[in-house]
Amino acid sequence: MKKVMLIITIVSMSLTSCVSKKKFTELEAKNKEIQDLLNTATVKLNTCLTEREALASQVDFLKKNNTDLINNMGNLTTLTTKGAENLEKSLESLKEKDLKINRLQDALTKKDSVTLALVTSLKREVGIDDPDININVEKGVIMISIADNLLFKSGSYEVSDKAKGVLAKVAKVINSKPDFECMVEGHTDNVPIKNAVLLDNWDLSVKRATSIVRVLHKELGVNPKQLIPAGRSSYIPLVENDSPANRAKNRRTKIIIMPKIDQFYEMIESEMKNLSGK
Repeated sequence: MKKVMLIITIVSMSLTSCVSKKKFTELEAKNKEIQDLLNTATVKLNTCLTEREALASQVDFLKKNNTDLINNMGNLTTLTTKGAENLEKSLESLKEKDLKINRLQDALTKKDSVTLALVTSLKREVGIDDPDININVEKGVIMISIADNLLFKSGSYEVSDKAKGVLAKVAKVINSKPDFECMVEGHTDNVPIKNAVLLDNWDLSVKRATSIVRVLHKELGVNPKQLIPAGRSSYIPLVENDSPANRAKNRRTKIIIMPKIDQFYEMIESEMKNLSGK
């Protein structure tokens, strides 16, 4: 009996040992499977954490970018407002300059109109049929050119009675324009002259100019403030002094009727300074 029990015990122990090893192997396999799953989950978790960090950085960048855009929009609005203000100021400045240019053009047009009216008046008063009298406009002023044979005797600076009739008509027009000046220019030919009274052609041209100025002032009532005598000698000839006929053309007196130059140029200078913003 004892022998049988011993045999049963040995068999029982052998069976128990066998079952535990198999179970252990199964558990070990299950454990490995679980460990693999854990490792995989860990990897996925780390990946998710990395992606989350990247997304968080991207969110921060987008927030900052959005803030910058909002600020830029504000700056752009400010710049646009300033640009509109500057444009409006530029347009106003252009309008002002256009107005000043128009005023200047109006002044020049008015001056030209007055000049044309004076030419018409002079031609009507003096007459245009006399070949020794020429009336025209040069450089915006009225030029009356009178041949010396109508005004003076040869080599003389005494105004003839015939000339005084012509000068009276010129004086009438000058007196009607008290704001105008009258320059009297004496011109000679190139033949030298020298005697007890006259030193040269300069002297002759100046004395002829002053003689006419005295007649206009003392005999014909022209305001002396309007009169300017000048002598040009032989240095501005109309033609070459190569024949008696040409020398006769060069011996002449020019009466120049013009707005007061200082007033006119002061107006021009003032307008140009305004245009340049100085």
